[in-house]
Amino acid sequence: MRQFVIYKRVSTKEQGRSGLGLAAQERDIRLYLDTYAEMPFEVIGEFTEMQTGKADDRPELAKALDLVRKTGAELLVAKLDRLSRKVSFIATLMDDKRVSLRVAAMPNADKFQLHIYAALAEQEREFISLRTKAALAEAKARGVKLGGERDATMKRNDAVKAQAKRDAEKVAGIVMPLRAKGETLRQIAETLNKSGVPTARGGQWQASQVQRVIKRLEEAEASEA
Repeated sequence: MRQFVIYKRVSTKEQGRSGLGLAAQERDIRLYLDTYAEMPFEVIGEFTEMQTGKADDRPELAKALDLVRKTGAELLVAKLDRLSRKVSFIATLMDDKRVSLRVAAMPNADKFQLHIYAALAEQEREFISLRTKAALAEAKARGVKLGGERDATMKRNDAVKAQAKRDAEKVAGIVMPLRAKGETLRQIAETLNKSGVPTARGGQWQASQVQRVIKRLEEAEASEA
């Protein structure tokens, strides 16, 4: 029988308490098990970490890997960046012959393909950082003032985004578990309305509003990962 050890990670304690990020990971893992896992299977352990993906010292991951090595089970994660954002860490793990890794979002990927994906993702993050710095340097060289009205506009935009994020997090405990169960946007909106939960403006929920909430929650998870 195929055995799995599940590992989930969120970046902050706030995400852990609210379920933000965890619900999406649980959804992806369940989709993999229901659709791609060889039957029959058994989940012999689940571990959840609240720590940044840049850190190598993660006690829950250590426990999960220890169980994998002892039992021969597969380590199952929702996405590769939940395991780590460092290609060196992932490469070292893949060199361990006692560890078999499975990524729910890439159900048919082998170790080689996962290694390539991790390397490309790391290069992309580094390039985006360099591109941003270069654009700022070029603007400064042209005499563009990076403060003043531009900063005021950015602050207003940041304030709007922050409020939207807070509004989304207020209903995360309802929306994300329902989404993880496979309910449609319309069904989630109906549940919120029947429960007497108003929108941020005090109105009735529509499917499009639920979709925006889910998008904001997922964007917040990605930015804080």
